[in-house]
Amino acid sequence: MSILDGKSVLVTGATGSFGKRFIKTVLETTKVKRLVIFSRDELKQFEMQQYLTSDRLRYFLGDVRDKERLNRALDGVDIVIHAAAMKQVPASEYNPMEAIKTNIIGAENIVNCCIDQGVERVIALSTDKAANPANLYGATKLCSDKLFVAGNALSGRHRTRFSVVRYGNVIGSRGSVIPFFMKKRAEGVLPITDERMTRFWITLDQGVKFVLDSLERMEGGEIFIPKIPSMGIMDVAQVVAPECSTKIIGIRPGEKLHEIMITEDDAINTAEFNDHYVIQPASDWWDAQAYLERKGGKKVPEQFSYSSDNNTVWMSQQDLIDLLGKEKIEI
Repeated sequence: MSILDGKSVLVTGATGSFGKRFIKTVLETTKVKRLVIFSRDELKQFEMQQYLTSDRLRYFLGDVRDKERLNRALDGVDIVIHAAAMKQVPASEYNPMEAIKTNIIGAENIVNCCIDQGVERVIALSTDKAANPANLYGATKLCSDKLFVAGNALSGRHRTRFSVVRYGNVIGSRGSVIPFFMKKRAEGVLPITDERMTRFWITLDQGVKFVLDSLERMEGGEIFIPKIPSMGIMDVAQVVAPECSTKIIGIRPGEKLHEIMITEDDAINTAEFNDHYVIQPASDWWDAQAYLERKGGKKVPEQFSYSSDNNTVWMSQQDLIDLLGKEKIEI
């Protein structure tokens, strides 16, 4: 049994890397009644229709900035996965208002429209860059996270509940460094911002599974964070292009040496479980102790933080090779 069985589900940004894998997985593993693909790129929707067809699919053109269109798309929808976002750090720095309109105003529209339409559950996808943000993209996603958590108080007597999933770099996604390194191999030199750099890594399938698991376990207000491995950028380069030399070009504006998913300031509200952490809402409507008793988690130490350099789990070069094989990514 799946929580999606017999439900109508809408995915924003569904033509992206995560959205396509999520849609395919849900069609294959659940008895979902209707899947609405909501995105603004007609070409990507057309291309998606060429290889992904089902009488349970609905292709719906629209933008999360457009509240009226979003409200229409959500008619009869039970569950929403919000994956739409402006994600590129340099593009967001150069076009700040565009990032704000999509990532913040769009999030507000999702919250209000889902409440108005009586949606049951909403999971919003976040990023490690939202924790202690150093760039505009991360700052807008932090705002988005706050909006979705607060949406539970805004919902009040309504049934709509909101939670957030936050994770790191996705292996093989369009914005990942791996496809970038693969393109650069022909030049014989890989540009490296800093050889000390580390990042969290997760596969698309792992990301989809974690979202589905979080959808099952959510009560409304949690920020779910998976326990995933870290890897150094030099190890990634060695796997993808061992024949290439490297050139250190320096950290770009808004880029961090290491990413963090739980800050020390968030530790006071963070609970640890077997395979994930939960940042609980710091709100009077949330009973943290009762949540721990129901779920069986434990509080993390006060000085705890979860970052890609202090992680206790690391991915080896062979681990990455194996994962790329599972993802059918040829290197």
